[in-house]
Amino acid sequence: MNDVNSAILDPDIGWTILAVFSVIWIWLGWFWGRKAKHLDDFMLAGRNVGMALGIATAMATWVTSNTTMVAPQLAFQLGIWGMLGYSLGSVGLMLFAPMARRIRQLLPHGFTSGDFIRLRYGPWTWRLFLVISLVYAIGWLISLGMAGGVLIHALTGIEYQYGMSVILTICVVYTMLGGLRAVIGTDFIQTILILVGAVTLAILTINFVGFETMHENLLEQRPELLNLLMPAAIMFLFNNLLFGVGEIFHSNVWWSRAFAFRKDVGFRAYLIAGIFWVPIPVVAGFIALAAPSLGLNVPAADMVGPMVAAKLLGVGGAILVFIIVFSALASSLDSLLAATSDLVLQDIYRGHINPQAKDEQLRRMAKMIILLLGVVTWLICLPRISTLASLLHFMGAFVASTIWPIIAGLYWKRANAYGAFIAMAAGTAVGLWSYFAIGFYVAALVSAAVSMSVVLISAALSNNHFAWEQLNQPREGGT
Repeated sequence: MNDVNSAILDPDIGWTILAVFSVIWIWLGWFWGRKAKHLDDFMLAGRNVGMALGIATAMATWVTSNTTMVAPQLAFQLGIWGMLGYSLGSVGLMLFAPMARRIRQLLPHGFTSGDFIRLRYGPWTWRLFLVISLVYAIGWLISLGMAGGVLIHALTGIEYQYGMSVILTICVVYTMLGGLRAVIGTDFIQTILILVGAVTLAILTINFVGFETMHENLLEQRPELLNLLMPAAIMFLFNNLLFGVGEIFHSNVWWSRAFAFRKDVGFRAYLIAGIFWVPIPVVAGFIALAAPSLGLNVPAADMVGPMVAAKLLGVGGAILVFIIVFSALASSLDSLLAATSDLVLQDIYRGHINPQAKDEQLRRMAKMIILLLGVVTWLICLPRISTLASLLHFMGAFVASTIWPIIAGLYWKRANAYGAFIAMAAGTAVGLWSYFAIGFYVAALVSAAVSMSVVLISAALSNNHFAWEQLNQPREGGT
């Protein structure tokens, strides 16, 4: 890793930026949290989020620090297809648009993605789904915490553990104060910062290095990065497409927004957010292709983005990158903390431990769960266990197995609990095997293929005809 002497920013500047954003986000969390008087307000922002905030929160949540750091890493490792392949994550947002509208229609009283699986497929499939969802959520939280620590260290020399700890603390505090209202409100501001910063960074990079210089140096030093027939890169292209679809289709981060948006908002918000998201990983990945031209010695692939930006643009560029990735990190961390706490609260605490819990008790427990998630993430992040890309794509075997059970469950009456359970279990198992036996770039692809086969065969052989009215049920228990 870089040390304080090789970082482009002085540590004092880094601490100042962290302090300023800490005060802003925590104050906004408190300000918006004042209106969260009931459980619906805290968890789902009163189920009344409008179009502008809807687009902003969907886009900002998907523009993670992983987007701004893993996209350069993949471009550095897999070339053009690595950069473009990551942008296919936008397909998941766009495909979720019609699903968001249907989810809102079928489950008007729903809180979580777990509510759908429980009502549609029964308790055992629900529990398996919860295991997959929580493994993914913790993995994503860890990758976000790691990304924050890596970024701060690369740009300022502040120790990885300190930077990671500060960012996690900020996001935990303001999410506890304001719930989803605070998350969506801060997402709007963070989206503006990300878009302005990303466009500025791309323009400065092109002007400083130039396409022709980059192309010549890549041909001379790393010609494989321009090879459009690189087998691993092509497999990654399809794998990442399915990984992104699986991430969005199953994750409570996106289901909670489907429940929180007004009835007429979900479809358009997700569709527009997906379209706007497409160029961001391309811009982020593009700057990594300048590394050979700059003669950089990159010690770890997931550090290439911040290192190139700092080398190209000096102190001002390093500050710009810091603000972009800090905003992207916070917009995803807060969303994931809120959505995962909802899942634990509704599906584990209320679903298995205390079904009769009252509204006020559930609100207190939600805040305790957010704090607990933050502490667990911090403890796992401390030793920095893996590179960001390898950690993310390990999760692909889990999430891709849920794509077809969810699609079939929403649209096909013949989809059944046995098929859904076996599809998720077998898809995850075979996907994990392929991750270790073949490579990270096929785990989601294999998992989705196995899961799809099981769902289609089981539904074709089934006489099940599910009644959609069964999904329109309020949760039993205290109020």
